[in-house]
Amino acid sequence: MPSAPTQTTGASTANASTPIRFLGVSKSFDSQHVLRGVDLSLRAGACTVIIGESGAGKSVILKHMVGLLRPDSGQVWFKDQRIDDMPDRRLVAVRRQFGFLFQMGALFDSLSVEQNVAFPLREHTRLGRAEIARRVKEKLDLVGLDGTQQKKPAELSGGQKKRVALARAIALDPQIILYDEPTTGLDPIRADIINQLIRKLQAQLGVTSVVVTHDMDSVRTVGDRVIMLYDGRFIFDGTPAALEASDDPRVSNFVRGTAPQGAQ
Repeated sequence: MPSAPTQTTGASTANASTPIRFLGVSKSFDSQHVLRGVDLSLRAGACTVIIGESGAGKSVILKHMVGLLRPDSGQVWFKDQRIDDMPDRRLVAVRRQFGFLFQMGALFDSLSVEQNVAFPLREHTRLGRAEIARRVKEKLDLVGLDGTQQKKPAELSGGQKKRVALARAIALDPQIILYDEPTTGLDPIRADIINQLIRKLQAQLGVTSVVVTHDMDSVRTVGDRVIMLYDGRFIFDGTPAALEASDDPRVSNFVRGTAPQGAQ
């Protein structure tokens, strides 16, 4: 099995090649230990996929990356800034450098497609109406949905809603895009469209991507690096090919979708 994630220490090691770092991050909810001293360094420009059983803490990791959750112990760094102890008012500027695709898209049903994609631009910039419209068109074109500006979410398919939500996630030109179960609820063809978009945006925009998923097709398609979370710790860190070849039963059972012997 590939070696565990490289550990780093302090701000002195921060550089553009490691935009996000976790140092000994632990998190519990009541008596449930979700993260147990996790160390993680992300590589800029790569797509890192985080897998693991339901409830393992994958989404908890994403929320720590943008300061929506704070660790009980340990540190979270964004480039040269420690963010786990950063005041909320300062976190606003950090969060603007992230795009977040939520599991169900989280579009505003009462707003048009154009208004949904424009929402972060209106909230966080002073751009004029014409420039906002231009940027909305640009982002919708990137996800293959230019021309849908006046439609409401109810008029879109599940896959189209995800693509509009992705256009909104990149509206502010983020450096990092976080995907929480991006293919959930989609048929295989529409799921593949989302997977191909993840790769396209990574290449065209030069972003760093982090994908949380149970979908092994997604892992194989989008992953440069795969990390598996189990019992609060990373038990695998390597390529999709190495994941498939792992002889760790915890890993191979997950990859093949087979329950451990004696599981209820």
